[in-house]
Amino acid sequence: MRLSATKIPGVFHIEIEPLGDERGFFARTYCFETLRKARAEFGPIRQMSISSNPHRGTLRGLHYQAREKPEGKIVRAIQGRIFDVVVDLLRNSPTYRAWQHTELDAGANNAVLVPPGCAHGFLTLDDDCIVEYTMDADFDAALARGCRWNDPTFGIQWPFAPKLIGERDRAWPDFAP
Repeated sequence: MRLSATKIPGVFHIEIEPLGDERGFFARTYCFETLRKARAEFGPIRQMSISSNPHRGTLRGLHYQAREKPEGKIVRAIQGRIFDVVVDLLRNSPTYRAWQHTELDAGANNAVLVPPGCAHGFLTLDDDCIVEYTMDADFDAALARGCRWNDPTFGIQWPFAPKLIGERDRAWPDFAP
């Protein structure tokens, strides 16, 4: 697998390096040593989850876990395509409150590493999207936090207006540093 650094420190794009033959291909999707060599802050794996999103235009996020128990995650579309967003919430970061997006596509088998201290969300670009999360911390509902998807503090330029947003995600307050 190949890692590419992004404008937000600690966020990496992950691309597979498929080895193919007449049967198809084989590719590594996670490698502790590759992450370690890139100084990517992630691991060990604590949980894996998926979200099923039947409708194009479904928005999830922006989520993060409080500083007492922050989590890093690797996010991958395993069916369909998503407009994936990461927001830097680390106060001492040179990119504090900056956002970036990646189109995650099951056909490309790409992923993004979201380090602790960043918020994450996505908008489905296709019907029937399934998104896989690999996390390095246990989920703690008491520490679950979020930012509103359209908070003017970040100015995220989504490709189109969401059609379906959960109640909790609609109700996040304005970001307060």
